[in-house]
Amino acid sequence: MKKGIKKFNGFDIFVFIFMLIVVVATLYPFLNVLAVSFNDSLDTVKGGIYILPRKFTLANYNYIFTDKGINLPQAAFVSVARTVIGTITSVICSCMLAYTISRQDYVLRKFVTGVFVISMYVQGGLIPGYLLISDLGLIGNFWVYILPALVSFYNVIIIRSFMDAIPPSLQESARIDGANDFQIFMKIIMPLSVPVIAVVSLYVAVGQWSSWMDTFLYNGGKDSMNTLQYVLIEIMDNSNVSAASQKLLDGKTTANSISPQSVQMAVTMIVTFPILCVYPFVQKYFVKGVTLGAVKG
Repeated sequence: MKKGIKKFNGFDIFVFIFMLIVVVATLYPFLNVLAVSFNDSLDTVKGGIYILPRKFTLANYNYIFTDKGINLPQAAFVSVARTVIGTITSVICSCMLAYTISRQDYVLRKFVTGVFVISMYVQGGLIPGYLLISDLGLIGNFWVYILPALVSFYNVIIIRSFMDAIPPSLQESARIDGANDFQIFMKIIMPLSVPVIAVVSLYVAVGQWSSWMDTFLYNGGKDSMNTLQYVLIEIMDNSNVSAASQKLLDGKTTANSISPQSVQMAVTMIVTFPILCVYPFVQKYFVKGVTLGAVKG
C-alpha cells in the first residue's frame, strides 16, 4: 500500500455498508413522496411509484395553488409571521427564565423549577384552556399563536443545563468589572449559548410552522388568520369531492383527475420544503447543542 492510503479492514467495510443502508432507508420515503407528488394521479393509483415519477405532471400542485376560496399566499404569510415572531420571542423568554433558575444565588431556584416541572405533567385541559384564551381576548387574534407559546419548560431545561456548564468565574469577573445581571446575560451568557439557542430555535420553529390545531380551535372562523397548514388540511379534505368538479392544468375535466393521495403528497412537500431550507444552517449546532445541554439534568 502506498503511503497515505488507508487500508480498510472488515469492520470498516461493515460500517460503510451499514451507514449506506441507513442513508437509503432515510432518503427513500422522502424521494417516494416527492415522486408521487409529481406523478399523474390516475397512474399513481396503479402503484409501483418509487423514487421517480412515471408520468410527470404539475396538476397536483396546480390544484393546491388554484383552489378557489382559499387564499394560500395570505395563509403562508401568517405561518411565516408566526414562525419568525414566535421563535424569536419564545427563545428570548426561555433564555431569560433559564438564566434566572441557573443562578446558584437565586433562593427560589428549586421551588420555581419544581412548579414548572409539575406544569409539564399536569394541565388544566382543553376546555379551561379555551376559556382562558377567550377571557384574554385572543380568539380570532394573531397573538393567540404567540403568547401561549412564549415559554416551553422543556426548552428551558435544555438551555439551563447548557448554562450550568458555563464557568461561574466568567460571571464573577464581569460583576467585578461593574457589569450588571442584564449585561452579563446579553454579553456573556447569550454569546456562549449560541449552539443550544440554535437547537431550541429549530425546535420552536418546527413546532410553530407545523401547528394547525390552535388555528382550528381559536381562529377557524376567521379566514385572514388561517395558517398554511390549516389551509392545506382543508385542501386535502376538499380533494375528496366529486372528480367531475376537479380541473386539470389545461382546464379540462377528467374523472378521478386528482386523487387524495396525490394531493396529500404534494401538501407534504409544500409543508416540508421550508424546514429543509432552514435546517442546513443550524445543523452544525444541533449535535453539539443537544450533547452539551444534556450533560446536567
